[in-house]
Amino acid sequence: MGATSASAAQWLFPVSALVDHTPSRTTSSISIEKELYDRARGVEFLFRLGVSLILPVSSLYTAATWFHRFYMRYSLEDYHRQDVAAACIFLATKTEECGRKLRDVARVYCSKVWGRNPDEIADDSQELQESQTIILLTEEVLLEALCFDFVVRSPHTDLIDLLEARPQTPEFEEYAFSIANDSYRTPLCVLYPPRITAVACYVLAQQYTEGANSPTLSARLASPAPSASLPTPPSNKSPYPESTRFAVEFYNFNETELVAVADALTILLEFYAAQDLNALEYLSSIASVSPPETSFSRQKLYQPFSQLAQASQKPVESGPDGEPAPTAQAQFKSSKEPTEGSASKSSGWIPITSDPGPDIPEKPKWQI
Repeated sequence: MGATSASAAQWLFPVSALVDHTPSRTTSSISIEKELYDRARGVEFLFRLGVSLILPVSSLYTAATWFHRFYMRYSLEDYHRQDVAAACIFLATKTEECGRKLRDVARVYCSKVWGRNPDEIADDSQELQESQTIILLTEEVLLEALCFDFVVRSPHTDLIDLLEARPQTPEFEEYAFSIANDSYRTPLCVLYPPRITAVACYVLAQQYTEGANSPTLSARLASPAPSASLPTPPSNKSPYPESTRFAVEFYNFNETELVAVADALTILLEFYAAQDLNALEYLSSIASVSPPETSFSRQKLYQPFSQLAQASQKPVESGPDGEPAPTAQAQFKSSKEPTEGSASKSSGWIPITSDPGPDIPEKPKWQI
């Protein structure tokens, strides 16, 4: 993890800080499970704002990272996730040079919070004026929380390096990038450097595409073999193909970094397992992947989202597009029916296209 710059390192926290010491815990007594659920909901809302504003995906990754950084310094009880998401999007349109007018951001914000057609919201309407004020006031707090440090590096850059070094099938690339997109629905961006997350996404996509009979995640992250300069008895040679450990060997990860990758994988798998697998059957296969074995133990971060949703039921605070339950963007599908473009394969990836309700845009395909 030595490649992380000093500026970026200040935004990386130990898992214990997330579990016990965020403001949502210390000042508001919000459980870690509820906080992670609301963070995922907030990022879902942020992504939908960005897609409706036709922003480049890089700006959405930046905004989502700021969103998680913000809640390492402020409580969810004090600043509503939708307001913070809108402020992150508005700031990203300026720093990422994809400018949008405040009025346009506020109009989309209104349409999603109140479930209205954006074209029906007049420029002089009270709700639009109030939304603009909320976004501006929240942006001021966001700037303070970020210490005006806007630089963000996404794991997608390292994923591209891995895929260029060892080209993979289009199906594999879809899995890897989809998992990387889903990583922003978790707090990985404030726990580990982008390279750690990238390798975790690559390894999980590799394990999934190769099937249940392929090497386990633990095998893929096993400690490096003895130096190639030393004679290696045949009985000690790895029984797995060279490609199995390609990602970790490409970056020459040490023991500490391998532990970090293992924990990142565990968090991703916990996130997938927390989804409503009865409603989202396509996630069952990825959620059933066994996490890597580690030498440490910690509490499970996620509870089933369906339980948290029931526990927090209250008067509806948003319209039909306001905030659906956070769901993984990658659709992992196990079926005998081939997917388009892969007629000979028994499994494949397709973006979620089920109708989520009136006026709700389809989830992005996140084409890089």
